[in-house]
Amino acid sequence: MGHSAVAATAALATLGLTKPADIEIPKITFTTKEMNFSEWKGDLLAVAVLEKDMKKDSDSKFENIFLKRLDEKIGGLLAEAVTEEDFTGKSGQSTVLRLHGLCFKRLGLVGIGSSSSTVTAYQRIGEAVAGVAKAAQANSVAVCLASSDGISEELKINAASAIASGTILGVYEDNRFRSDSKKPLLKTVDIIGFGSGTVVDQKLKYATDVCSGVIFGKELVNAPANVLTPGALAEEASKIATLYSDVLTATILDAEQCKELKMGSYLGVAAASSNTPHFIHLCYKPPNGDVKRKLAIVGKGLTFDSGGYNIKTGPGCSIEIMKVDMGGAAAAFGAAKALAQIKPPGVEVHFISAACENMISGTGMRPGDIVTASNGKTIEVNNTDAEGRLTLADALVYACNQGIDKVVDLATLTGACIVALGPSIAGIYSPSDDLAKEIVTASEVTGEKFWRMPLEESYWESMKSGVADMVNTGGRQGGSITAALFLKQFVNEKVQWLHIDMAGPVWNDKKRCATGFGVSTLVEWVMKNSS
Repeated sequence: MGHSAVAATAALATLGLTKPADIEIPKITFTTKEMNFSEWKGDLLAVAVLEKDMKKDSDSKFENIFLKRLDEKIGGLLAEAVTEEDFTGKSGQSTVLRLHGLCFKRLGLVGIGSSSSTVTAYQRIGEAVAGVAKAAQANSVAVCLASSDGISEELKINAASAIASGTILGVYEDNRFRSDSKKPLLKTVDIIGFGSGTVVDQKLKYATDVCSGVIFGKELVNAPANVLTPGALAEEASKIATLYSDVLTATILDAEQCKELKMGSYLGVAAASSNTPHFIHLCYKPPNGDVKRKLAIVGKGLTFDSGGYNIKTGPGCSIEIMKVDMGGAAAAFGAAKALAQIKPPGVEVHFISAACENMISGTGMRPGDIVTASNGKTIEVNNTDAEGRLTLADALVYACNQGIDKVVDLATLTGACIVALGPSIAGIYSPSDDLAKEIVTASEVTGEKFWRMPLEESYWESMKSGVADMVNTGGRQGGSITAALFLKQFVNEKVQWLHIDMAGPVWNDKKRCATGFGVSTLVEWVMKNSS
């Protein structure tokens, strides 16, 4: 690299002079205990209650035995407060009382709603506890259920880990780009009445490891495009490989190396940007080296998407949040970070992203240009804003060349999928019923939402070109389906393949921040393939 190129890169890296603050992610210690709540010492006892737990008898005392004993201990204050504040145990409701003369300073009630049989219900308890603890500035918290009868031992273990996950992610705030921020105070959480012993402890460690991956994924998506360039994304991925070098290796290919691999489709998208493309490949190998299955996770890695010459314009085009267009890559590398800590045996996993920006310049791709992918197929680019699939095409060909059995790709691919499924459900496409079932089963454990969509072959008709093998977009109708059919052209038929369109759930509009979507389900999927 010549001196002027180095200077230019340095100038680009600091556009806007913004540097993320180096903020340590808070460590919370989780312990499971079997004890009487009244003996617990600490800042806040949080009791999770169902709507039915709030029933009172004719003397306006709680029918629920746990709440009745608790209320007697504090002289009926709880029943009064609940009535005054109209607390009914609905999901998202919480109330806190300051107490005197007991082992704990505050008592909090958090509502679960009508059912406590789902993982999501317990994650919400954790989130609510985090919120209550933040408001009460608590260092130490205990969590218990008002009624735990009818909950199986297996659900108890999963519930404990879901509460832990909810708490960690609830406490976490991304303050790297604020000029000042408060440190979270919460240090210890005791989970009472969910069993104890090595099985639960292992599950809690697993939850903590997964959360570190989810947080990493969130940070990648939240980082603006002037900070997280393709080069910066490659650097972040390489850092994980260095951190966990016992199981991870990193290979980063530059534009020249991608050219040698004939990745014309990917390089066509990258051509307009002054930030160079970086093709990122992390590989996880189990500590003992014994591999029974080879998997790949391919994530779309557009660090910014302007749309190119088909620029995103008009209200609702969302150009201002297009830093999220690398959400698939964030999920892949978040999963890599978690799995590197968990170290599952028997599986080799490749985490791949063709990272670049879709910008506009004289060197860029024009609508109508024909690009040639690394498997030799030609694509007439009738819309430069259907660019994610062009980068994924070469990434999928590369993944299949790693000798894998299964590949899952994740991409913030189409607005059409958000129209179909709304903002919080990802669409999944696969010719393999078995692989679709694996992902759905994994999602039932994690609480993330997926819905299987049809790979309707007859729709391929709209993707035919007059001059090339195919066009890259087929009009408005069934846009998420035609996008999936396009990707299928670049997958080896011997490899089981599944595509996740996560354009909706990557981002939480209400909170204006990333969700870390995909990480926990990918980790769970790899674990199932490991056992």
